[in-house]
Amino acid sequence: MDTKKKSSFGISDSVAYAAGDFGCNMSFALKSSLIIFWTQFMGMGSELYALLLIIVQIWDGINDPLIGTIIDSDRRKYKRNKFLSYIWFGSIGLIIAGALCFVPIPNAPMVVKIIVFICGYVIWDAFYTIANVPYGSLLSLISVNPGDRASLSAWRSVGSMIGNMVPMMILPFIIYNKTNNIIGERVFIAALIMGILGFVAFQFMIRNTQVRVEADVNYNKETPKFNIAKAMSNFLKNRPAVGATLAAMGMFLGMQAGTAAVTVLIQSYFKNVQISGIIQVFSMLPIILFTPFARKMVLKYGKKELCVFGSICSVIACVAMFILPISPDGKGIAVYVICQLINSLGIGIYSTVSWSLMGDAIDYNEWKNGTREEGTVYSLHSFFRKLAQGFGPSLVLIVMAALGYMEADKGNQLWEVAMKMRYLVPSLYLLSAVMMVVGLAFIYNLNKATLEKMNKELGR
Repeated sequence: MDTKKKSSFGISDSVAYAAGDFGCNMSFALKSSLIIFWTQFMGMGSELYALLLIIVQIWDGINDPLIGTIIDSDRRKYKRNKFLSYIWFGSIGLIIAGALCFVPIPNAPMVVKIIVFICGYVIWDAFYTIANVPYGSLLSLISVNPGDRASLSAWRSVGSMIGNMVPMMILPFIIYNKTNNIIGERVFIAALIMGILGFVAFQFMIRNTQVRVEADVNYNKETPKFNIAKAMSNFLKNRPAVGATLAAMGMFLGMQAGTAAVTVLIQSYFKNVQISGIIQVFSMLPIILFTPFARKMVLKYGKKELCVFGSICSVIACVAMFILPISPDGKGIAVYVICQLINSLGIGIYSTVSWSLMGDAIDYNEWKNGTREEGTVYSLHSFFRKLAQGFGPSLVLIVMAALGYMEADKGNQLWEVAMKMRYLVPSLYLLSAVMMVVGLAFIYNLNKATLEKMNKELGR
């Protein structure tokens, strides 16, 4: 591997990298509204929607590792960098791909709705993977310095937060009416606008990213055939990758699987869905406050050590959310938000450096096996994250239906159902936090000392 001489790492690298995740989230942010859009606006039954969501995740099982391997085995010469070239192509498709998931045809026959849902999701997922997998892989190529990687990971979280916070604050006032029901036509238009904003952010990132670590590439070498069994075997032997992935699955189980239950909780328990975005944005404050200190704290305490501390904070917050009295009024909202603030601090500490953990996991593969497989390692990590993002909401929706959730009741569920959501939400968050503790404390094995040893033996 060669480290080419280029300009020194600086704030411009971090800002550019943050813009990439802002672009990703402009496409991804509305996915939290999928369940409400398809069950409450489009009139699709909860069980059918859950089944369809599982079906499209099968495409993820093929899509992510396949694209990751295609990127790793691509030996064509590019003007700048192959990762940036794939991101450029994916960003073009994402301009409209996100909106295809929200085509507003509530009066169409159910078979047409099924076709539209599957086709829209598959097209969106393909372009998202083409952009997101190489984007995540780039972190390990921009710099080999642990502090720089922590900075990139922290700034990626900043881009992600901004990409989430802006829609969170604005969209509930636009896509929901005064009776707490979603307005599907507005969701479609919002998705188109967000696709354009995401494209602009990606172009800024591409133009301002410097790749300082280049792998030696033999352009005449025959491209190896993709072997899913071998790729999965190598991935499962990579303890840091497995630990970080389990933690990420836990985080997304809480964030994505809990989204529908949280929406119903605020619709029918607190009875004010338009403030949902403000509540969620307020709960992100600890992440914002922690981000500027991420680099210094990582260098002082270590990434694993900080993440384990954060995940324990989340467990405590989720237990408190479950047992404290949360009444359906302003006082109850205040207690709920305080618990979410502590939970957010725990998640924020992990999410701020999570991408840096995967950059180290890619180096770990080189340290132990002598080969770098950025695309494959990251794509399998992305695949398991998407399992949590897809299967989690499907299973939770089935649980919600079993607890009495009726899509026909839209934003006005029975009080008994609303009460059950009040306890389902902290249960999901607690499961999420426990998965993070297990993945980070017991599986991820790159503590500060081991990471320093790895980097020294790799000549960094």
